[in-house]
Amino acid sequence: MSENVKVVATNRKAGFEYFLLEKYEAGIALQGSEIKSIRAGQVSIQESYVDIENGEQAYLVEAHIAPYEQANRFNHDPRRKRRLLLHKKEIRKLWDNVRMKGMTIVPTRVYLKDGRAKVEIALAKGKKAYDKRAAIAKRDEARSAERETRVR
Repeated sequence: MSENVKVVATNRKAGFEYFLLEKYEAGIALQGSEIKSIRAGQVSIQESYVDIENGEQAYLVEAHIAPYEQANRFNHDPRRKRRLLLHKKEIRKLWDNVRMKGMTIVPTRVYLKDGRAKVEIALAKGKKAYDKRAAIAKRDEARSAERETRVR
């Protein structure tokens, strides 16, 4: 079985702000105009996060899916809470981890897999300022090393 995957949006800042520990794939419960906007690439997950209510349901909060122009009066609210489709076991495991201090769940990318919208979420632990500085130094070092090899 071949998997047809098209990445629509990524959250590059998540890898810089957090240590990404475990990744999960979740479906998203969408309205008709929302899936059309996602297929058109009109989605942003930069400032979004995942909220779990009472260990029962997971929701994608603050994700922006632009209104679909042809939907006129049947359009959706761009920043509404969207239910994530996960197994109960996964939700409970995430819920137990999030109750620990410093842990959160962030979406890392939105993609279309065989025509269905999926979101990759990651259990994450916040980085301290010195961790971020180390990442920047490492990135600069790699960039300068590549520059030197290109010159030679």
